[in-house]
Amino acid sequence: MTQSVWVLGEALMDCVAQADGSLRPLIGGSPFNLACAVALQQVDVGYLNPFSTDVFGQALAARLKACGAQALSSASAKPTSLAVVNIENGQPSYGFYRDGVADRDYNADDIVRLLKKHEPGVLHTGSLMAMPPEHHKVMHVIQFAKALGWTISMDVNLRTRVAYDLPAYLQAVSHMARLADWLKASDEDMQLLGWTDVRWDNTQALAAQWQDMGCQRVALTFGEQGAALQMGGAHVKAAAPQVQVVDTVGAGDVFWGSCLADWVSHDTLKDEALAVLRLDQTLQRALRAAAMNCEREGCQPPTSREING
Repeated sequence: MTQSVWVLGEALMDCVAQADGSLRPLIGGSPFNLACAVALQQVDVGYLNPFSTDVFGQALAARLKACGAQALSSASAKPTSLAVVNIENGQPSYGFYRDGVADRDYNADDIVRLLKKHEPGVLHTGSLMAMPPEHHKVMHVIQFAKALGWTISMDVNLRTRVAYDLPAYLQAVSHMARLADWLKASDEDMQLLGWTDVRWDNTQALAAQWQDMGCQRVALTFGEQGAALQMGGAHVKAAAPQVQVVDTVGAGDVFWGSCLADWVSHDTLKDEALAVLRLDQTLQRALRAAAMNCEREGCQPPTSREING
């Protein structure tokens, strides 16, 4: 039996700035996007953070359900998180409003109790969940999840512009990464962490640095240049497909979500040899999924049927 992917992370509304100065709300949040992307590839997905009872929260809950994923927590009376997004030349920049919001309205021990009741699968987190003080709750959950046999997935996905204490944020990300079994980082993430030689022709050495921290499966994304996957000494990389880009919102989430879906659906959680055999297929499929998402406004992950053609 294939395992589930459970997601602990923010769900918010991306309020995208329009040419006339208005804001257009679009469903988003990096971990939420990933949950939808994985579910659309016919993998069992559970979403752990509460949704708000407000209009935006209910829209998020409806979208999750429509994608085939399950909300695992009761609704919260607190408001939905908001992000104001400015897009220039297809590239988004973000400002976040996350104080007293629904997706942070959870108790870490309650999450652990849910994990204990379910057969271990993949627990995904990252992005804003690594930002202090939220990371304390998330680290508590991760440590218990690992002890219970869950595989920990992390998307670094740094949002340094909204960090109240940048050094503390970067330190928290590094601590969380040392608990991750599977990890994705972008070239921008590594540059913000202060890494050197962050180049497309140096992906194998960069991935090895994450492996030295304890990560078994590593994905590195370099925007339109492409992406690389590494497991043990096996390394593959490929250029991104050429498509007509509308925007890149959620492309990394869809890419990593496709990797998780491929690994889970082919039952490779504990079978590293099988995962290595499929490494190039996994990468090509994930790049194809991300490219399809870039042809659409906002994060709209493709289904498995669309990806498979």
